Amino acid sequence: MLENHLTKQYRRVRSCCLLLALLLCLQSSVFAEILPLQQVRHYTAQTDITGWLMSEKLDGIRGYWTGKKLLTRTGKSLHAPDWFIKQFPPFPLDGELWRKRDDFHFVQKTVLDSTPSTDWHQITFNVFEVPEAEGTFRQRLSKLEVWLQSHTSSPIKIIEQVPCKGTEHLYSFLHEVESGGGEGVIVKNPSLPFSSGSHQVVLKVKSYQTMEGEVIGYNPGKGHFKAMMGSLTLRLSSGLECKIGSGFTLSERKNPPPLGSIIVIKHHGLTKNGVPRFATYLRTRKD
Repeated sequence: MLENHLTKQYRRVRSCCLLLALLLCLQSSVFAEILPLQQVRHYTAQTDITGWLMSEKLDGIRGYWTGKKLLTRTGKSLHAPDWFIKQFPPFPLDGELWRKRDDFHFVQKTVLDSTPSTDWHQITFNVFEVPEAEGTFRQRLSKLEVWLQSHTSSPIKIIEQVPCKGTEHLYSFLHEVESGGGEGVIVKNPSLPFSSGSHQVVLKVKSYQTMEGEVIGYNPGKGHFKAMMGSLTLRLSSGLECKIGSGFTLSERKNPPPLGSIIVIKHHGLTKNGVPRFATYLRTRKD
């Protein structure tokens, strides 16, 4: 009887320990803040963007300043050095942590490290929105402009906004950005007040499109890629599964993204079955 009683007690304790461990594992995601982010949609020629404001889409790590702390787009804390955020304003900002074009991996390694390094001296926070500020887009940005006039050593920059004269001007600007190594262009309706979500307010324009997928399998390589990963099997947000075999370095083929990770691919539209055309691996998402 005593032995059975102790066994039951042991099982209860073990169950409690397992539950506690699970809660600790989930803690970072459970307590991540839900942020009022504007979601970007793809531009279509049906939208008249004359008079909108356009800017270069920076390929960095999105950051959200709450007025007190710097977070990722998913609401997790970024370990920015104290000196970096010392001259940040007491109101929210949405922007991109960035260094230069075609430099995503440096930025990702620097800003997602739990121990901040001196590489943060090369990072700037490039703002494209001032959430919670009142008025039009220009008026919201002007709130930050005024604040920066007395905080000239701040690593904050405001992304340049160019008035769009029409579709031809938009694609001319896109060509200028992409030919210089930039990722694409953002166009934004400047007359509307701030609103979060995916309203028809912010649009992205690229020669190609991007999407994300979860790595659910590996497929062996052949020929030069023998004994390495030949392609990944992905599950897209639509639930569709597809294979991606282009865009990987030899190092990435030898050490492919882990199962369950989220990768970003670029493509040129979808087939009638929803499969991305000419899909190529861009990077693994870590934020």
